[in-house]
Amino acid sequence: MACIGGGLIQSQRLLNTKSKLYFSYSSTSYSPILLTVSTIRSESMAAQTTEKLGIKIQKNPPESKLTQLGVRNWPKWGCPPSKFPWTYEAKETCFLLEGKVKVTPAGANESVEIGAGDLVEFPKGMSCTWDVSVAVDKHYNFS
Repeated sequence: MACIGGGLIQSQRLLNTKSKLYFSYSSTSYSPILLTVSTIRSESMAAQTTEKLGIKIQKNPPESKLTQLGVRNWPKWGCPPSKFPWTYEAKETCFLLEGKVKVTPAGANESVEIGAGDLVEFPKGMSCTWDVSVAVDKHYNFS
């Protein structure tokens, strides 16, 4: 909990507000903490990373993250709408520039949907089926 303007709010609500500067008081110290929009925005984006069926997805990562990873220098790959099996012999990290895909890991009864703007990590050894409904254009890196 944090105290802002004399009222108690949950820290998570603090991330969703749109004001520019905040003075926050910890529930244990009463020392003011100045939070800026950039701090809040980066924390908010970090919270958007999810993992489902072993696939990690970060929706719309900040450009600073893409630059840090060197994404724009990775090779590109694309394909038209299609359905095909794939096995990852190494971990793949990719950034989708365009497209929409349902990825179904072998043995799973559900799919993971990925699309344009997603930074995705597939684990080494995963076998799956790609069902591409909108043509894909992506940067990728195997490690």
